[in-house]
Amino acid sequence: MAARDAHPADQPACPGGADGTGGGLLPGELRAWMLLLAATGAVEQRLRSVVKESLDVSHDEFLILCLLAEQPPGGLRMTRIADLLGRPKTRLTYQVACLQRAGLVERASVCGDRRGVEVALTDKARRRLREASGALAETVREALARVVGPEQREALCALVPDLGDTPSGP
Repeated sequence: MAARDAHPADQPACPGGADGTGGGLLPGELRAWMLLLAATGAVEQRLRSVVKESLDVSHDEFLILCLLAEQPPGGLRMTRIADLLGRPKTRLTYQVACLQRAGLVERASVCGDRRGVEVALTDKARRRLREASGALAETVREALARVVGPEQREALCALVPDLGDTPSGP
């Protein structure tokens, strides 16, 4: 695809070589990590509007839904969600309350632990995620194609040399 071969127009050229030998201060691994963060940020920025349009939730609420979608039907404890997403528990409580009001998650007390709360997706949330998944996946592909150019790919391959050789899937 031509868009992937061209240098992304909205990304500045990377100083030095992708291996970190261009006289910069950062070693190659840290430079590759920063490039990965920049690409992720660009995808998140584009995804925000599509998430709002297709699911009518915030990006942070969407991350909670995605995390829960990959879990067993019983859901996850609030503390585990906060840890996995790197979010403060107070902020997570507000976001889960918003999702619960929208009918997308259910909260339940953890048996044997009066302070523990588990959160699980509702059938409504599972249905909406299924319906929106194609548009969301395409948004991610398009955003990555715009921001991941040759320098970024080279830096990531230097960070994880076997990345291109690893078979995908189980």
